[in-house]
Amino acid sequence: MEFIDHDSEEVRAFVARTVSTADSPMAQAVALYYAVRDKIRYEVYGADLSREGLRASAVLRGGSGMCIHKSIVYAAALRSIGVPARLVLTDVRNHLASPRLRELVGGDVFRFHCLTSVYNGQRWVRATPVFNKMLCRLYGITPLDFDGTADSLYHPFDSRGREHMEFLHEHGEFDDLPHDLVLDGLRAAHPRLFAAGDRFAAGSLLADAQPGDKR
Repeated sequence: MEFIDHDSEEVRAFVARTVSTADSPMAQAVALYYAVRDKIRYEVYGADLSREGLRASAVLRGGSGMCIHKSIVYAAALRSIGVPARLVLTDVRNHLASPRLRELVGGDVFRFHCLTSVYNGQRWVRATPVFNKMLCRLYGITPLDFDGTADSLYHPFDSRGREHMEFLHEHGEFDDLPHDLVLDGLRAAHPRLFAAGDRFAAGSLLADAQPGDKR
C-alpha cells in the first residue's frame, strides 16, 4: 500500500514501542488507538497533503497531522499486527471550529474527514484516534475512548452541551487513501485553506483555542 505502509521501519518501531504489554490483538489495537490519539499531535494548519507527506511512515517521522494523517497511521499500525483496517471518509459539520479556521474553510462544513474502520474478529467497528487529550481540554470536548467492541465517533455535543460534530455524508471505506479524490475534493471545497503546493496554511489550533476566542 502506498500510504498505509504497515511494513515500514517507522510503523514497526511505533508498534513495538506501544504493544509490548498487550496480550491479545484487540488489546494491542486499543493500545495503538491511544498511542495515535495522544502521542501524535493533531494539527490542521500546515498539514502536508502530498503523497509523501501522507504516508504513515512520514507522519510518524514528523509527529503530527490532521485526521487523515492520524487515521492512516492507525490503520497501518493495525495491519502491522494482523488486524484488518480500512479508512472511512466523510463530510462533517464542525460547530466549534475557530473563527480563523471557519474563514479559511469557507464555513463549518469540512470535506473528507477521516477515521478508521477496524475488524475486531466479529464485526467492523469505527475508531477516531484524532483529537488528543490536551486539545480536547482546550476546546471543551470529551476525549473519545475506544475499547475495541463499539464505535468511537465524534460526540454530537461538547462538555457544555453545545453542538460539536455532525456527520453529513459518507464517501465510503477504502483499503488505501484515494489521494486524487481527497486532494481534488479538498481543493475544490476549501481553496483558501491551501498555501503553497499541497500544504495547508500555517497556524496553530492551540493558538486558536486560547482564552478570548469567541467561538
